[in-house]
Amino acid sequence: MIDEVVKTGKWEFDEEVTNVFDNMLERSIPQYYVMRDLVTKIGMRYVQMNSAIVDIGCSRGNAIAPFIRKFGCEAKYLLLDTSAPMIKACKEKFGSPSDELQIMQYDITKGIPEIDASVVLSVLTLQFTPIEYRQKIVESVYNNLRKGGVFIVVEKVLGNTNEIDSMLVDEYYKMKGEHSYTQEQIENKRKSLEGVLVPITARWNEDMLKQVGFSKVDCFWRYLNFAGWIAIK
Repeated sequence: MIDEVVKTGKWEFDEEVTNVFDNMLERSIPQYYVMRDLVTKIGMRYVQMNSAIVDIGCSRGNAIAPFIRKFGCEAKYLLLDTSAPMIKACKEKFGSPSDELQIMQYDITKGIPEIDASVVLSVLTLQFTPIEYRQKIVESVYNNLRKGGVFIVVEKVLGNTNEIDSMLVDEYYKMKGEHSYTQEQIENKRKSLEGVLVPITARWNEDMLKQVGFSKVDCFWRYLNFAGWIAIK
């Protein structure tokens, strides 16, 4: 379905957004398919047999679907999201939960559930959680990863200065215009996301990963004000 969502209040991942979410991401995230492909290829390098692959903020399940197709019952899968419509969409996509596949509506500000994981994905998720909870979430990921496991994080980020940030945002909005969003749609979404999507700088994200114990951290993708990191335990 085509994204024509117009919000009258604060942004929510409700049924209306869920129904058009795939189209929304394709048109709103620069190099969307490049980023998704890299997340999959990098993550698959670190899957350890009989361990869990966790997706924090799974939305419709697109990030974890390639892992399920490739590894099947050789791994376990945990999909977490706070949105009931997104969880419903995942259950429709993957079928009933089982011992190998758990799909949970879950408040990640508590940190992820205790699990034996080798890969944890967080694709455009931490930015929607209050800043004061993010370190706790990242720490819980570190504590639940096996040695040699990987945490893959993709986030919208702030520029290091106001001037640079304004330039990056301006180019980003131009990109959205090129993807057939009207100026009115762009402005409506910007207003609805205020205080809901709260990005931090790339350096702040990297420092947070290192402070909880990840010693091997690097950026694997960056385009305008979006970036992705790999953190190895």
